[in-house]
Amino acid sequence: MAEETLHKQFPPYVPAKGEEYMSEKQLAHFREILETLKQELVGDIERTVHTMQDEATVFADPNDRASQESDIALELRNRDRERKLIKKIDETLNRINDGEYGYCDSCGVEIGLKRLEARPTATMCIDCKTLEEIRERQVAK
Repeated sequence: MAEETLHKQFPPYVPAKGEEYMSEKQLAHFREILETLKQELVGDIERTVHTMQDEATVFADPNDRASQESDIALELRNRDRERKLIKKIDETLNRINDGEYGYCDSCGVEIGLKRLEARPTATMCIDCKTLEEIRERQVAK
């Protein structure tokens, strides 16, 4: 998917000695990652729409028709996930513009460059996210 190629395009950010956390260079690095990922996702969505319009075939065989409908449903589910990710990317870009990027929504500590490299849309530090997931599992039982 898009995230796999993302890491090949953008080497991990290596801060200079004594560089302040979420400096302009760091923010520019993550902004570029997010904008590139968003462009790739929008392109995928547009290609899917065109492909679905081009391949709209009415099959006489019910099995072929069912297979096509299954493929379309899967594709639409994937595009819906990508649409949600685009929304999350837009929210993250707004956080960068507002000066809130890189800090945990829950406790306010630095999320960390390595975590942000792995998941640029992260809004929680690893400790708070782990606690949230534990709570979710306990409630689900």
